[in-house]
Amino acid sequence: MPQKFRDFRLNLSAKFIIACSLTLIVALGLSFYFIAKRQERLIMMQVENEARAIFKQIVITREWIADHGGVFVQRLPWMKPNPYLSKMGKESEVIDVKGRRFVLETPAMVTKALSKYAKDRELYWFHITSLKLTNPENAPDEFEKKALLQFEKNNVKELISIETIDKSKYLRYISPLYVEDACLKCHAYQGYQAGDVRGAISITIPLDKTFAKISTNTHTMLIAGILTVFALIVAMFFTVNKLVLTPMRRLKTSIKEFSDGNYSPSNRLKTGDEFEKICCAFSEMAHKLTNYHDYLNDKIHEATENLETTNTKLLEANRLLRDANLKKSDFIARASHELRTPLTSIKGAMDYISTKLSSSLNQNPDDASLSDLYVFFGLIKKNSERLIRMVNDMLDIERMEMGVSELHFASVNLSYIIAEIMTSCKVNADEKSISIKTHIPDCLYICADEDRIRQVIVNLLSNAIKFSPEKTEVLIFAYCERSHVVVEIWDEGHGINAHQQERIFEKFYRIGNKEGAGLGLAICKSIIDAHKGIVGVKSDGQNGNCFYFKLPNIKCTDMTPETYLEQARQQHKLLEIAERIGTC
Repeated sequence: MPQKFRDFRLNLSAKFIIACSLTLIVALGLSFYFIAKRQERLIMMQVENEARAIFKQIVITREWIADHGGVFVQRLPWMKPNPYLSKMGKESEVIDVKGRRFVLETPAMVTKALSKYAKDRELYWFHITSLKLTNPENAPDEFEKKALLQFEKNNVKELISIETIDKSKYLRYISPLYVEDACLKCHAYQGYQAGDVRGAISITIPLDKTFAKISTNTHTMLIAGILTVFALIVAMFFTVNKLVLTPMRRLKTSIKEFSDGNYSPSNRLKTGDEFEKICCAFSEMAHKLTNYHDYLNDKIHEATENLETTNTKLLEANRLLRDANLKKSDFIARASHELRTPLTSIKGAMDYISTKLSSSLNQNPDDASLSDLYVFFGLIKKNSERLIRMVNDMLDIERMEMGVSELHFASVNLSYIIAEIMTSCKVNADEKSISIKTHIPDCLYICADEDRIRQVIVNLLSNAIKFSPEKTEVLIFAYCERSHVVVEIWDEGHGINAHQQERIFEKFYRIGNKEGAGLGLAICKSIIDAHKGIVGVKSDGQNGNCFYFKLPNIKCTDMTPETYLEQARQQHKLLEIAERIGTC
């Protein structure tokens, strides 16, 4: 739809006038239509009653003539004696004393003569007809024949029809003639009895003038209806404009003035109706809103001053907190770095002493003191290694949080790394009779920091072995999914519930009583986040867990054909070793 039509809006007065006009047009149109139809029907009923009156007049005339045995009329030059009367032995012609000739006319003959007179004057005409003819001129047409049959069979009293003759409309009325005692004088020889249907009289009345009158009345009513609708619309427009639209415009002006801040309560309407009540209610509302607005402004001003003070304090507190956090991170990083050097030296010394003790114990296997020293030195060595791992983890995670840890991206064969790590973890898995199975392609290359990704996989696989029951399986899947490379590690350990899944990657968060500082998964998340990837866990809380990470499937350009072949050979070699030791 064009913009100009969407922006077009009718105002209230136009909508009201259109709605009222349509209502008036429909209501008055229907009213005038039914009135016109009713008037047309009344006019047609009047014509029908006229036909009935003509019929009754003809019947009365015929009865009077029949009761007097006919009527003599002066014979005109073109008149001839009635041959049917001669057959019945009646005198059909007489001569008075002055020599004038008079012819006897029967009811039928008088009726026919009257019909010709009426037809010549274009008023109407009628026709006497019967199924038992004595005069061929009285033969019925189709309408009359149909009516006569119904009169004899169905005891119908009259039939009315509108027919078109020579492109003109005519009303045809027909009603039966019954045999009376006066009629038996002439028709008894035909076998009639009093009360029988002798025939019928059909009356034909022209309707052209009637329909012309109906059309004139319809046009007059149509013009009157249009004028009435127009007059009512004009009257409604001025009435609505005076009583509704003008007060509404003033109310609209008051609302606009209130929104602009220029409203004055003295501009109230004084119409004495609902608009005045609405205006009074609006004035009260405007007064309350103004007071409330002033109250809110005071509160906002007060709150703004307090907020500025609070924001200043918060900014200072945040600055101090950032400084403290930086100092904390710097201290932990420095302390971890400083601790790692002596711890490494201690571990080296422990390794040397353990080696000497092991050699001495092999030479003197019965020396109990050397055996005890060897056990204690093994315990010290194990805890020192744990302490070194913890320090390294703290140093790694603080570096990543401080943003000083650099990633060295290169093309890495993820399949090779997984196979190598799986082989190195074989010892820990064998201690718990855990089998590690893989479902990975031969070559799955990604662009990543190899050492960091190796650290992630080691942490996830070590956790899976640590938390899996004995004699279970750990499954490793690696595959491409749209724009990511996905690695999944499944175990059969105790499921992690939804609440724990939300916190499992937080620093120092631990589940169960397994040894560890709770930094491994936090480091994994930091490394994967630095690679713009996703790390997570899936579990129903009961039947095992699935730790996974997704890395963007971005190809690096530093992989040469020689490097590719060398990594492929190393991977196949690792897979052969894994197959020999029964891990795949």
